[in-house]
Amino acid sequence: MNRLLHPNLALKFGLALFVIVVGALGIVYLAVVPRLESRLVTAKIQELERASPSVVGRFRTANPLTRYQPLATFFSSSLNARVVVLERLRPNSRLITVADSNVSSSPDVGTDPIAHRALISGETATGRLERDGSDRAEVAVPLDSTTVVLLSAPLNDALANVSLVRRTLLLAGLVGLGVSLFVGALAAWSFTRRIRRLEEAAERIAAGDFEQPVVDPVDDEVGELAEAFDSMRLRLAQLDHARREFIANASHELRTPLFSLGGFLELMAHEDLDDQERRDFIEEMAAQVERLTKLATDLLDLSRLDAGQLSVSRTEVDVAAIARTVGEEFHAIAEGSGHALQVRADGPLLAVGDEQRVLQIARILVENALRHTPAGTTVVVAAKSADRKAGLSVRDNGPGVPARDHEQLFERFYRADGGKASGSGLGLAIARELAVRMDGAIEFRSEPGNTVFTLVLPLFDMSVSHEMHPDLSRSRPPSRA
Repeated sequence: MNRLLHPNLALKFGLALFVIVVGALGIVYLAVVPRLESRLVTAKIQELERASPSVVGRFRTANPLTRYQPLATFFSSSLNARVVVLERLRPNSRLITVADSNVSSSPDVGTDPIAHRALISGETATGRLERDGSDRAEVAVPLDSTTVVLLSAPLNDALANVSLVRRTLLLAGLVGLGVSLFVGALAAWSFTRRIRRLEEAAERIAAGDFEQPVVDPVDDEVGELAEAFDSMRLRLAQLDHARREFIANASHELRTPLFSLGGFLELMAHEDLDDQERRDFIEEMAAQVERLTKLATDLLDLSRLDAGQLSVSRTEVDVAAIARTVGEEFHAIAEGSGHALQVRADGPLLAVGDEQRVLQIARILVENALRHTPAGTTVVVAAKSADRKAGLSVRDNGPGVPARDHEQLFERFYRADGGKASGSGLGLAIARELAVRMDGAIEFRSEPGNTVFTLVLPLFDMSVSHEMHPDLSRSRPPSRA
């Protein structure tokens, strides 16, 4: 792995957190500041609207020449607003000021749009506008068809509060952004450090170092990933150990017959042998060739299973006939090794499977029993049915398989302790794979004096099978090849 990925991961994490915080601050700003400003402006306009009826009422009863200006000054002081009385001399002309509370410096209001709107509509008009660089809230109320009273209040105080809130939000946002960046960098550093530890562990495992455990102290998804890595480490350690043992075993299994063949050939080439000795040598050489052939066949079957190139058929198979066939095949071998071989298979027992593969599994189980039990042991091959399943079992009364070996017994290249240290350790693994391919299984139990391997297959149902599987046909008697 490239370690440059870690800074990029931390940078992406920090940038993502930065974008989230900035987005959240933007949402808060847009939700608070414009709404607050609008509410304050509306409140000021409503305040002027509530005061306008009494103001307009006093102007309507007052003398325009003597009372308008004093009233404008009075109401300006009480309302904290500019009060202006405007008049239009002719249609579409600008308004002229009749009275103005702001007499010291009176900006021109003759073009005020709110006052014009009130005169045109004959109704009260309100709004917000900017005059001489200052925002103002205004209410215009017609006195008659040519005269209007304009109440104009500055919004400086209200907008100052809005500015204060805006500055506070921006300051708080900057502080929050800084804190979030710090926390994000710290979290990213912690996270990438844990990822880096897993990366280093993966590199150790890839290099073949299975000794150091993979541990993460935090109980989260990364911790679960570390546990998965550690499980993988243990599994790979077991496979590596099994591989080493298999190489050693296979080397021994290959070297012994090859050396034996070489020795016999050398003797036959350079020594004067009588006919009996020559026949004995040839028989021994044939046995060694058979041993090599079996090892090669096991390896080929295993490679085909892994590649998915080994297919099995599903036909009607007589499990009892196969049990009898295997018993006949191994009878002489059992006698030669000092074992008693018995067959208990009365009548046909029909199952669904591949005849040759069932026969292969039966041979593996019987050979396994004869090889790993001492002389004087009885081996029983039996065929029986139970729970709509057909079973072919191989039972022996030998010392049994140690409990520590039960879990790994069907692993490839694995050979249990005890018994004879021969064989490739592939037979049971191949048998289980073949059984699964036929929708079956191999069941196993062992204790001193009673060890049983059972091949379990679906029981053949004549009434159902020909309707659902017309390709199923009665198999021929098992071949002894």
